[in-house]
Amino acid sequence: MKVGTAADHGGFDLKQRLIELISALGYDVVDFGAGRMDPADDYPDFVVPLARAVAAHEVDRGIVICGSGVGACVAANKIGGVRAGLITDMYSAHQGVEDDDMNVICMGGRVISFSLAADLVKVFLEARFKGDDRFRRRLAKIEALESRS
Repeated sequence: MKVGTAADHGGFDLKQRLIELISALGYDVVDFGAGRMDPADDYPDFVVPLARAVAAHEVDRGIVICGSGVGACVAANKIGGVRAGLITDMYSAHQGVEDDDMNVICMGGRVISFSLAADLVKVFLEARFKGDDRFRRRLAKIEALESRS
């Protein structure tokens, strides 16, 4: 599986540590930046290219981090085909994938510990979409909304 990562200054340190973990778990990592700590950078500059890569199936899943995770989540969800969630608990990390085919996890570098973030990422990457009819029906409704906007 190919995993994309992106973070602004608010999530830079956490992203760097997670890249090491994800690589150690055997996943291919594509880092969309930031490439260095810059307190003046803006999360959309990194999150949007990652989200576009997820939507184009250039990467299988995405991990985006800003200070709170909220802005990164908003930006990622502006790209059609991206289903991003702000995740802070283990249940949502797998349920979002299993039921909603979530393909981007969003976290806050200023509000989550590395230990919890590492556990959430592991669960997110191991989870698989169940594909039940009811889940596919719901996703079709979301896709219809995207095509109208």
